[in-house]
Amino acid sequence: MIGRIRGILAEKQAPDILVDVQGICYELQVPMSTIYQLPAPGEGVVLHTHLVVREDAHLLFGFYSLQERQMFRSLIKVSGVGPKMALAILSGMAVDEFVRTIRINDIAGLTRMPGVGRKTAERLIVEMKDRLAEWGGDMVLSDEAVSVPAGASAQPLSQEAETALIALGYKPAEATRMIAQVLKANPELTRSEELIRQALRSKASS
Repeated sequence: MIGRIRGILAEKQAPDILVDVQGICYELQVPMSTIYQLPAPGEGVVLHTHLVVREDAHLLFGFYSLQERQMFRSLIKVSGVGPKMALAILSGMAVDEFVRTIRINDIAGLTRMPGVGRKTAERLIVEMKDRLAEWGGDMVLSDEAVSVPAGASAQPLSQEAETALIALGYKPAEATRMIAQVLKANPELTRSEELIRQALRSKASS
């Protein structure tokens, strides 16, 4: 098991990144909550990781915090929730927001996440409630702790944001509509990370 990786961030195109470790580039998939915390390409980065071994692939997932990784590992133990859906949930909700959603039985809030239907939301609430009871206040990330680093995008703003949303499970037309709505309301946005984050928040609150 690969538990942590330290190296130079070579590329980032949400939800995929490349980390150069002494000349070997590791490909990782990360949630948007981690994307927001990443430095600019060319700078050093340390990520906690989880390796998923399949017959056809070894998939490495990266997380900025141990709390994110712990939540990811708890999520993929729920019946019907795979790594892709777990990443989408962590991308659409901060960890503390997800904890609150489970504790208040907010099925509607969960079904706003891509790929999460009512039955899956019900299973999440039933199966996660006992696990989350063990989480203390220091185990939860606050939304205010998430910051967005500076750095220019290599692609047009809307294109990069739409690509990220599609990778998280949204249909292309839906991703385009979400991004267009955010840009119409916030034309001053200049970073794809901010655009993606606001699009996910708008979807969750709609």
